[in-house]
Amino acid sequence: MPEQLNQIIANLRGLGPKRLAMAGGVVALVLAVLGIGSYFLNRPAYETLYVGLERSDVNQIGMVLGEAGVSFDVGSDGTSVLVPTGKTAQARMLLAEKGLPSSANAGYELFDNVGSLGLTSFMQEVTRVRALEGEIARTIQSIAGIKAARVHIVVSERANFRRDQQEPSASVVIRASGIDATKTAMSIRHLVAAAVPGLAADKVTVLDSSGSLLAAGDDPANTTLTRTLGVERTIESQIEDNIHRALAPYLGSENLRTSVRADVNTDTRQIEETIFDPESRVERSVQVVRANDSSNRSAQSTPTSVQQDLPNAEIPPAAGPQSSEQSERKEETTNYEMNTKRIATVSNGYTVSKLSIAVVVNEERLLSILGADATPEQIAARVAEIQKIAATAAGYNEVRGDSITVTSVEFMEGLNGEVVAEPGVLDAIGSHAGTMINAAAFILVAFLVAWFGLRPLTAALGKTEAAEPEALAFPAPNALPNFAENYEFPTVSTLGTFNAPDDEDSIADLRQKMRRGPQERLAQMVDLNEERTAMILRKWSAPEAA
Repeated sequence: MPEQLNQIIANLRGLGPKRLAMAGGVVALVLAVLGIGSYFLNRPAYETLYVGLERSDVNQIGMVLGEAGVSFDVGSDGTSVLVPTGKTAQARMLLAEKGLPSSANAGYELFDNVGSLGLTSFMQEVTRVRALEGEIARTIQSIAGIKAARVHIVVSERANFRRDQQEPSASVVIRASGIDATKTAMSIRHLVAAAVPGLAADKVTVLDSSGSLLAAGDDPANTTLTRTLGVERTIESQIEDNIHRALAPYLGSENLRTSVRADVNTDTRQIEETIFDPESRVERSVQVVRANDSSNRSAQSTPTSVQQDLPNAEIPPAAGPQSSEQSERKEETTNYEMNTKRIATVSNGYTVSKLSIAVVVNEERLLSILGADATPEQIAARVAEIQKIAATAAGYNEVRGDSITVTSVEFMEGLNGEVVAEPGVLDAIGSHAGTMINAAAFILVAFLVAWFGLRPLTAALGKTEAAEPEALAFPAPNALPNFAENYEFPTVSTLGTFNAPDDEDSIADLRQKMRRGPQERLAQMVDLNEERTAMILRKWSAPEAA
């Protein structure tokens, strides 16, 4: 082993400092290129740790992760932090110990720092409202496309001697991207209204970060027009689905198309009805009055005589006419209660006024069922059967004025339904395109570095080793022989100063090179050292000039 090391060191010294520096520079460049390429092409993938953070939270999280030795990256928007795949749980546990992220949208954790002593009812109410605002803001930020949200809730103070209580209200400011903010605003209004006691959806105002009003006042979704359109779309979809389920097993999903137009009446109706039943009666009260009357009458008269003129005369009355009367009366009154029914009906539903149904069937499918030689009459009969099935499935009512039409036509190619192709080789390659590109780029970089770096270096070192023996055999400038003296080029026997290894194959190779012709040897000398070759030629030509 030491002999081999000494031989390697001797060979490196034989290259010379210039060649050693070039070889070292090439090797260092190759290693640097391979290292940089390996770092950028094989660096670990990152996954999201937190999104929608404040800048202060991002700075604190970066400091904590850096001290813990966890590599991280910050998103291009400056509000998200990414960590290598597989270290998300570790990073979150580490940040939870430090109480991060501690954004301004604090929720019910505000009560963790509130003492039980010295806290007034007003402070408790304010803390409760702040916590509720923070929790609602967090929930809104969890909606896809919402980057940030801020909620303000106004709740009136309860008072015992106040007659009119002010209804609560709320305002929400959101920052959204990539979504329809107007539709999302309607959902946010109902979310906030459901989270705050006594808050109505029309009392919630939603704005975006640019100051545009997204929703305020009455909910447009509750208007009569919107409700009517929604009911119509629902009925039409249900009828189309019923027809499709009835005909698809027979014709196939791709061989029929259905369109339904429904006229719906969504007016609110209130009906009050009172019904009297004369056949059903009940005695409510019975009154009976009985009366018996009896009377006797008699009359007396004084007779006319002389005694009437005498004083103190007593004249007995004479009997007059007499009469007697007796009567009996009975009166009975019965009050009856009639059976009545009072019905009050309030209808807030809908009624279908009219249906218009159109069904289109692929004629090619009918021909495949009936045969290629089917007559138009057979096709018409089959279409009539399909029309009956569709009418039954749709709830067709001729009295109501419904209309249905079934037609067989030839479908265009490529429009017979959506065909979902199975994933092929290209799909599989596309799913791994990123990994394959990284691997191919690394292989390409390694190949280019080896081709343009190591290969020229190996060729140069090999050429130097092969040409070095002849270069060492040049005679000194002061001892150059004369051309007239028939100078002979040095042979293997004159190479005493060349410290070549004792290898018979190397000596044979050198002998083979030394047996070349004079012109080739002269050209080789010029390639090795032009100055020394010029001096030799001048020495050769000097006697002739004399």
